Amino acid sequence: MTTTLFPNLGPKEFTALFYSLQNWRSIFERSDKDRSGRIDVNELRDALLSLGFSVSPVILDLLVSKFDKSGGKNRAIEYDNFIECCLTVKGLTEKFKEKDTGYSGSATFTYESFMLTVLPFLIA
Repeated sequence: MTTTLFPNLGPKEFTALFYSLQNWRSIFERSDKDRSGRIDVNELRDALLSLGFSVSPVILDLLVSKFDKSGGKNRAIEYDNFIECCLTVKGLTEKFKEKDTGYSGSATFTYESFMLTVLPFLIA
């Protein structure tokens, strides 16, 4: 029995993934102002803004806390965790926009809907 890591990743999907990763690497390197190989909360703000996501300082702090491999000692995110952070912000934003049909920055969720929206990002 043959299994693959990415069963639905054809040439088109691979090319799109490859270019997305290249773009994120470029954004990460541009945002890493001190060339430490990690981005701090201010650098993350700039990186996310360049991707079209404007998040509050409180959310930025939470993201750095969640994705800092050092358990919070560095208060910074390395590249691999930056990718995971971006995918999380992108996914949650897309789910929010599904509910914010008027683009008002506000949405109404039932408890069930909220849990079904957020839990896949926490469990993955």
